[in-house]
Amino acid sequence: MSLRQTPKANSLPDLWLMTDPRLGADLVGVVARLPKGAGVIFRHYELPRAERRVLFDAVRRVCRRQRRLLLLAGLPREAQAWGADGFHGRVGRRLTPQQWHSAPVHDAPEIRAAETLGADCLLLSPVFATRSHPDGAALGRLRFGLLRGQTGLPVYALGGMNTIRAHSLAGFKLAGWAGIDALS
Repeated sequence: MSLRQTPKANSLPDLWLMTDPRLGADLVGVVARLPKGAGVIFRHYELPRAERRVLFDAVRRVCRRQRRLLLLAGLPREAQAWGADGFHGRVGRRLTPQQWHSAPVHDAPEIRAAETLGADCLLLSPVFATRSHPDGAALGRLRFGLLRGQTGLPVYALGGMNTIRAHSLAGFKLAGWAGIDALS
């Protein structure tokens, strides 16, 4: 059964790899070594479009072989054209019922906006200090928990996450967590 044929509520991964240039030339290898059931959100915004597409295609081949959910950060139409399972972003609505939509959120207004757009899940960040945004203020456990409680959508913790920190947030009914460094 393909990922697109499974019921959405039971198909979300409990772990997302957020791609990032820090993963270096071994990105495809990092994706191949992810635990079973992990998904990938392909970002790499900084690359020229043609290079980004070549790298995405390489990641997509591994994801298809390993039956991983793959989302493209960007617009729904581009995700569909590139053969992604869906898109990750704050704008746009899914083009088909099978297209997934994850949304990055940092506060209550962004949570409401993502719900209005029909997002399937939210990545709430930054929970802890993170190398991705070294000068950004982390939410911390308490604020994260308060924001998490404001939505019925599946929520993933992002920002300075690892397995130990994810376990420390278990009381907040997480769908899972997402990371970069902890998964490379």
